[in-house]
Amino acid sequence: MTPLANNIEVQTINHLGIIAGIIDEIGIVEIINEHLGIHSEEKLSSGIIVKSIILNAMGFVSRPLYLFPQFFNDKATEHLFGEGIFPEDFNDDKIGRVLDKLYTFGLDKIFLAITIAAFKKYNIENIYSHLDSSSISVHGDYNFSQNEENSEPIPIQITHGYSKDKRPDLKQFLINLIVSGDAGVPLFLECGNGNDSDKAKFAQLISNFRTQVDLDSIFVADSALYTAENLLTIKDLKWITRVPLSIKTAQLYVRDIPEYQLIDLDIKGYKAVEKESNYGGIKQRWIIIESTARKKSDLKQLEKKIIKDEEKAQALVKSLSNKKYENRTEIKAVFKCEQKKLKYHNLVLKDVEKTTDKNNNIVYTATIVIEIKSEKIEEEKKKAGRFILATNVLNKLTPSEILEAYKGQQSCEQGFRFFKDPLFFADSVFLKYPSRIETMAMLMGLSLLVYSIGQRQLRAHLKENNTGVKNQLGKLTDKPTLRWIFQCFQGIHVVVLNGVKQIVNLTDSRLETLNYFSKSCQNYYILSG
Repeated sequence: MTPLANNIEVQTINHLGIIAGIIDEIGIVEIINEHLGIHSEEKLSSGIIVKSIILNAMGFVSRPLYLFPQFFNDKATEHLFGEGIFPEDFNDDKIGRVLDKLYTFGLDKIFLAITIAAFKKYNIENIYSHLDSSSISVHGDYNFSQNEENSEPIPIQITHGYSKDKRPDLKQFLINLIVSGDAGVPLFLECGNGNDSDKAKFAQLISNFRTQVDLDSIFVADSALYTAENLLTIKDLKWITRVPLSIKTAQLYVRDIPEYQLIDLDIKGYKAVEKESNYGGIKQRWIIIESTARKKSDLKQLEKKIIKDEEKAQALVKSLSNKKYENRTEIKAVFKCEQKKLKYHNLVLKDVEKTTDKNNNIVYTATIVIEIKSEKIEEEKKKAGRFILATNVLNKLTPSEILEAYKGQQSCEQGFRFFKDPLFFADSVFLKYPSRIETMAMLMGLSLLVYSIGQRQLRAHLKENNTGVKNQLGKLTDKPTLRWIFQCFQGIHVVVLNGVKQIVNLTDSRLETLNYFSKSCQNYYILSG
């Protein structure tokens, strides 16, 4: 809040009214309060605190939680949260207590209650549910607090593990995410230990989710799901996944199926052929797919690898040919060891010559030539651009529909990019205990829920009206990112002059954009009376 004179105050709202409106429309505050309860003596309910954290998460300020109250110093808190609510009311102790209450109540229950309400309200389709995981790196030791050691639920372990962020030096935790194929709206979120394996967790995660939600959906995941044990665990559910090429039968299919057997799909640039499989004792369909674009890319990469391998072979020939050996056995041992360094070429020992060195000792020299592994290269060329999708949906879905569903897996990746975007609060986790980190991860998930629904609704309304908004290049688009809209709404303020509230800098273009958001969002910018 900025007082410019005795009778005027200027407060910032920017894009926060859009976020607040979506939160209101979903009913997040009410759902949180219903589950955690409201105490008559508290000024800020748990629901209001959660709303404030989501606003902070998408406020374009990366700040640690202990600086959280400062985020609202210049914000129109009464306008966003209600009369009598001021920045100083958002103190560390209050925020911490709410985080602990959420964790104790059950993060899964809270998250599902909100997401299910949102899915019903916005009629979000869930024909396909996409599952993936990502690691979140953190700084610090993150040991259990005394209260956490024997607590229920047991907190995750913040520890070293395989880092998808390529930061093996940092400890981490995992986020497992299930999103809808409809706009990537999150449905389920669960944190995991930093050293958990996707292969060990994915099937159990799907099973846990289905025990809590009665949902007839086809689960889509990457190849980490495809193990015999996992397929048995989810045998009663419908799934689509990628087959690892470490499986011998899969290797044979991508290598040996002739080009003429592949049939053009409805998706341009793809061909496929279907085979039956009973891997893991589960009857299923394998779709062997060839991508024209990926084949071109794979062949280009193969060419580079062959050239690099040849250069390595030439260097080895030079090194080995100039070397003096004590006997023929040494030559064979060295030769065998060095050969393993090459993938596309063979070193051929053409001749061994017996001679003497300058000290008149008997030594041996080798004559070596390079041969290309033509058969190996041809196999690689045949495999170029090919991969296999599997599903236990034995009818109804065409190969094109199965591929289209799998391509939707990128919606999970977009969700993880949201979590790790440096413009969002979730970029850094500055919390003291694993339980608090788990809770903040759930709140990150709620932020993604709000963001994805807002973007989905905006694009749907633009499409309905056969129009668009101007993008960064000044051209109309009917698929703007919500982040771009946030940037367009910077500089909007609530001005209170002689006790009268006004919204300033609400230009015609901003008003036009607001028309494609819900009434709940508009109410924060267009004052009645």
